[in-house]
Order: sequence, then structure tokens, then C-alpha cells
Amino acid sequence: MFLNCGQPLPLLSDKDVPPRVTENFILSGYRFPNYSLRDCLCSAFRPTNETGNFWTHFLPIFIFAYYFLQMFSWDGAPDADAPFFYPMWNYFIGVFFLLLASSMAHLLNSMSLVVREVCFFVDYGTISAYTVGSSLAYYYYIHPRAGIVEKEDRNGSYLDLNHKHKGFLSPNAMPEFNLFFETYYMPCACVIAIICVLSCCNTRQRWREHRYIIRTLVFLLPFLISSTPVFYRVLTRSPYSTTTPSFAASTTMPNFFYRHSLWLLASALFNISKFPERLAPGRFDIWGHSHQWFHCCTFLSILDELHMIQAEVRAILLNPDFLLPPTALSRLPGPTIASTYGVMLLLQTTIVSIIACFSWHANCIYGPQRDQLKKQMKVD
Repeated sequence: MFLNCGQPLPLLSDKDVPPRVTENFILSGYRFPNYSLRDCLCSAFRPTNETGNFWTHFLPIFIFAYYFLQMFSWDGAPDADAPFFYPMWNYFIGVFFLLLASSMAHLLNSMSLVVREVCFFVDYGTISAYTVGSSLAYYYYIHPRAGIVEKEDRNGSYLDLNHKHKGFLSPNAMPEFNLFFETYYMPCACVIAIICVLSCCNTRQRWREHRYIIRTLVFLLPFLISSTPVFYRVLTRSPYSTTTPSFAASTTMPNFFYRHSLWLLASALFNISKFPERLAPGRFDIWGHSHQWFHCCTFLSILDELHMIQAEVRAILLNPDFLLPPTALSRLPGPTIASTYGVMLLLQTTIVSIIACFSWHANCIYGPQRDQLKKQMKVD
């Protein structure tokens, strides 16, 4: 093999590794936290209790990229580097680094206890960044007003709002929602993302007993806030005429959202319940334990979310009455480098600072243990 793995290190039981490394109801397949980088990389190709966790988020990177890149070949789609696609690229960045950080955290966390903590701090940070990337895509493609120029008839009323369509309210019936979208939506998404990072990182140093419940509930909050544009679209009438191709493309969006929500619910249940290993401790140590199912469900939710966003992108591109450039005529400005990449850069800078603080604290706690372990290995 190109890594020249040599003789693999023996796997251990939960009694032979530090308590910090063990997981509930997983009794074997552990790697001792003294692996080299090469040992960690080689462990991806042997059955440990982290192997499935690695592959269930590493392989989806390529599946997601395949479906993501398809939309650039649609008829009428702008160039991939056009401002229209700035929010989509930020969404791609969020998903890509979420999947990459998650898979690498599970692969590399056995290098030391300090590295283990840092790996999962980064994991939580990329999850929060992903929620803001999703919010940017929702804001510019599913938001009812963002950057869209609507043609008016002679009386100044909006076109295509008098057609029959399933919906409880007209798009202009909730001015308070419009105020929230236009003023507070993205700042709220960023603030909540930061709160999520702080809360999840804290669960690695306190609140250990209820850490899975806290992490799951904490990430429920950004879902509720980020999804408000989708709730709005589901509750209101479509902005597209029933006779246009845009209407047909847009009608698939709610179904994708329901599936997205269902997969998220399933992932939360797996993460909290620790099913199926709770029913048979030791039987699902390598394959089939709850965290692997959690990974599968989260990726399926992301894939349906991608299809949901793409349905709205296609609807915008198919409708000649709707444009999405930065323009003074629209209710809200369209995507710019500052409003997309700039927001993500500012958020990432804040998250990196938070991770650095928690990593320093983890080094103060586990650094002496790491140094003592190295001395013991030299003596042996």
C-alpha cells in the first residue's frame, strides 16, 4: 500500500483506553490515543469502531459534489463564477468542510487526547459554518424578496399573485416576516451559529453526562431559524404563475424540505438514543452503531436540502420576470462578495478564535497526560 502501513497496532477494549476515549455501549475496536499520522490514515482501511464513521462522511463528499455541479450545465444558467451563484458556492463550502472535518475528526482523533479535542472542536465549528452557508442560500434563493425584481402592471400591483395556488397567505400578508427577513435573518443565523459552537465545545469539558442531548438540541435551534424562509414559502402562495415552468420547478421544493426535516429528525433520534448498540452492547462496535446511522441520515438530509435549493434556483432561472442581480430596483440587494464570502469569512474568523481558546484549555488539561505517556513509551 502507498502508505506502507506495516503491522497494524492492536485494537483495544473500553477497559484498556482512557475513559475520555470511550463511547456508550461500544466495548471494543478502540485505538489507543498515541497513533502517528500514518497509523491514523492506515486505520481507515482496517475495521475499528471509527472506520464506518470516517467513510460515512468522506464518501458523501464526492456524491454531494456530483449533484452540486450538475446545475451549472442547466440551460440559461450563468457562469459558475457569476454573482448569482455566490450563495451556492458558500453553501458548497459549508457542506464540503462539514463532511471533511467530520470524517477527518473520526480518523485522526487517536493521535492524542489533545488532538482528539481539537478535532471535534473543528467538527462543531464546521457544522455551525454550514448552517450559515445554508442560510445564505435560503436568503437569496428561497427568500421571497432577496434581489428579485418583479415586473409591475399598469396599476403597480405585482404580477402573477392572483392565480390559484395552495397556500394560506399571500406573499404580502406578513409584513413582520418581511422585516425579519430583510433586517434580522442573517445576523440571527450568525449569532446562533456562534452560540452553537460555544455550547458544543463546552460539552467536551463540562455537562458530559448530557452531552448528546445538548448537542442535538443546540443544533435544532439553527434549523428552526434558518428554515424560516422555507416556512414562509410553504405557508404563502407561490410567486410564480401556474402556467410557467418556474411554478412546476418550484412545487417540488416543499417535498424536499419535508424529507430534509425527516432525515434530520432520524439523525437526532440515533444520536440521542444510541440505538441499536444500546440493545446489544458489543455487537455493533465496528459496523452498524448509531453514529454511523447518524452520519448517513445527516448526509441524506443535506442531499435533500441541496435538491430543495436547486429547485428554487431552477425556478428563478426559468422565469423571465424574475432577475437576481445587484440592482437598486429590487426590494433587497442581490448577492455580492461582501454579503456572501465576506459574511462567511467573518464568521469563520470568529469560530477559529473560539476553537483556539478551547484548544488551549484542552492542552492545559490533557497536555501533561500526553507528555507523561510519551515518557512511559520511551522507558518501555
